Amino acid sequence: MPNTPERPRRVRVCPDGPLLVEGPVEVIGEDGGVSVSHRFTVAICTCRRSRTYPWCDTSHRRRVKPDGETAGSAGPPGGCRSEPDDASGRAAGAEGAA
Repeated sequence: MPNTPERPRRVRVCPDGPLLVEGPVEVIGEDGGVSVSHRFTVAICTCRRSRTYPWCDTSHRRRVKPDGETAGSAGPPGGCRSEPDDASGRAAGAEGAA
C-alpha cells in the first residue's frame, strides 16, 4: 500500500538489526550517491558491516556480543528479520546496490 498523507510510510526499528522501510525507497549516501529499491519492504543496514551497503545483507548477525551471545540469535521481536531472499544471500531491498 503506497504512502499517502492519510497513511505515512512505515519504518520499523529492529534491535541489533536493520531499519525496515516500506518501499519503494531512495537512499542518499554520505557521498551523495543514490541507491534505489522498488521492493515493498527494504532492509537498510545500520551496522555498516554489509557488503551491499546501504542494503542489509544480515552481516549484523555474525557480530559477537560481549556476553558471548551472537547478535540476532534469539530472533528479534515484531518480525524484524531481514532474511536473504535469493541464492546470493542478499537481503530484501538489496537490489540496486552500487
